[in-house]
Order: sequence, then structure tokens, then C-alpha cells
Amino acid sequence: MATSPAEPWSVERLRKIKSALLLGVLILLVAALAALGPPALQRTVTEAVIDLVVVLGMFIFVGNSGVLSFGHIAFMAIAGYGSAILTIPPAKKAVLLKLPPALEALQLPVALAAAIAAFIAGVFALIVGAPIMRLKGIALPMATFGVLMVVHVVTANWQEVTGGRQALVGLPVYVNLWVAVGVALVTLAVAAAYKMSRRGLLLQCSRENEVAATASGIDPARERLVAFVLSAVFVGLGGILFAHFIGTVTANTFYLNLTFTTLAMLVVGGMRSLTGAVVGVAVVSTVSELFRSIEKGIAIGDTVLSAPPGLQEIALALMMLLILIFRPQGLVGDFELGWPRWGRGAARPAAPAATDQTAQRS
Repeated sequence: MATSPAEPWSVERLRKIKSALLLGVLILLVAALAALGPPALQRTVTEAVIDLVVVLGMFIFVGNSGVLSFGHIAFMAIAGYGSAILTIPPAKKAVLLKLPPALEALQLPVALAAAIAAFIAGVFALIVGAPIMRLKGIALPMATFGVLMVVHVVTANWQEVTGGRQALVGLPVYVNLWVAVGVALVTLAVAAAYKMSRRGLLLQCSRENEVAATASGIDPARERLVAFVLSAVFVGLGGILFAHFIGTVTANTFYLNLTFTTLAMLVVGGMRSLTGAVVGVAVVSTVSELFRSIEKGIAIGDTVLSAPPGLQEIALALMMLLILIFRPQGLVGDFELGWPRWGRGAARPAAPAATDQTAQRS
């Protein structure tokens, strides 16, 4: 009896679900180990998990569409500033900003403020994405970079609302390791569900061959816009986590440095798989922390060895160059984790389906 066409899709879908579950378990294990460590380690892992939220959010668009976006950090800025304005006590807002009286007196619970700020980031993505997603070739990534520049200029100069170039302080600090892990797991689940959904598959078809996808009735611009908006919401959540973990917001925080760091994480691990996103964050975070420690100085007996500032950026750039030259698909490529299998049955190939001729002889 021949294999039905639906069976391969069911097996592939089950494999991706197992991959997402296994990645979630790995994130929980790392968080549990970090929680038992010193405060400095907990802080480092928390920052890495927040970066993971941002990279997974970027994967929803970049990984499924194959289009690089240089503007996603703008959504972090919008959501971070939005949550800050909605949660800072009115007395501090009166000193720092010049908001309308109704907004100045408003102080919302942190969860409600986060939901509203992420929604604003999604609406902004819908407005700017509607024309941008119709662009072709290099024009599309460059347009997203233009969005980042516009948002940065506005946040850095809108003194009355964002505080301009000075730091916006006084945010409630409620993000810890477990809050960040919880949001990362939700983001991972949504990213996996979207990748396996009908719209995710349509977008992946346009990624592989846009001409053939269009000829088959797929609207690449529409599918990209859907992914762009969903991606902006979760990248915005990453900005909210970052703002309420540090306790302050500045315009320069959400600009080029963070843009290239998160893109490096996505490229190093592999843009086309969730496993690659997690691996990329782990590798880049580890390398960055290692070279940051070297820059601060390592004590060996009575001698302190230190490197000049900027070594961290040089190491990250070299790692990116090596990946792009020798493994452009990233460390992981298209691979997704699955449940490990043991025993002789794991290596046993599936029995071939009986042909019609064999069935007739029997």
C-alpha cells in the first residue's frame, strides 16, 4: 500500500514540535543552573535570554522570509519607551518629560503596560511594513534600516516625550531570570507554531522561489507583512524586558550596536531554524562575555592581563566573517533538534512500501 501524501507532513510537523519542546527544556535547564550560581552569572544569563527573545522574534520574519531586516531594533525602542512612559510614576514624569496631563498622570500595571507597548510596536510595524514589504531585492532591507534611523532620530530628539538624549530613569525593575525565561518560552512556542502554520509555509515557499510562489497564487508581500507585524510584537517584548531589567532607557541603546549583535546571533547560528537561533545566541553571548572579561583584566598571580578596548567587537566581526566564508548557512543550517533515539531500532531504516506488483502476487 502506497504512503499517503499527508504522512510526510505529519512526521515533519511532529519533529518540529519535538524540537521546540526540547529547546524549551534546554532553556529551562540553563536557567535553573544559572539560578544556583552567583548574581553576576544570573545577570549575564538573563541578558542572554532577553537577547534570545529578540532573536526569536526576528526569526519569525527573517528566518521564514529569507529577507534580512536591519530595522527590528526600532520596535524594541518603541515598545521600551512606551512601557517606560506608561509605568514611570507621575511625579518623576513631571520632572523628566512634558507629556499631556492625562498621559502624565497615568501609571499602569506593568503587565498591562507591556501588552499595550507591544501592541503599539505591532501597529507601527503594520503602518511602515505595508509599503516596505512590496519592495524587491536589496531595497527591502535598506528600507528597514531607514526605519531604524528615523526611529532613532525621533527618540533621540523628542525631548518632551522621550527625554531626548538623556537617560529616561525611574522604570520599575521587575524583570529577573525567570520572567525572561517565561517570555522566551512563549516566544519560542509562537515562533514554532508560526513556522509550522499555513501562513508560515506560504512565506517559506516565497523564500525558496518567489516567482513560482506568485504563480501558485501566493502573495509574498502579504505574507511578509503578517510575519513582519508578528515579529515586531515579540521584538518589542524584548525591548520591554531590556528596559525593565536595566531600569533605564536611552536612545543609543536601541541602535546600531544592538542591531548588529542580534543579527550576528541569527546569522552565526543559522537563520532558517529555531535551533540555529538558540545556538547563535549561546555562542555569541559566550564569546562576547569571554572577551569582555579579557578587556577588564584577568589576574594571574600578581599580574593582571588585560586587552585593549574593542577586542570584543573585533572577535565578533572575525567570527561573523569566518561563518560567512566557510559556512554561510550558519553553524546549524536547517537542522532542528529532535528527541534522541537509542538502541538498534534507532538506526533501522523504515521498511519500503510494498509495490502494487508485490501486492498482486500475494
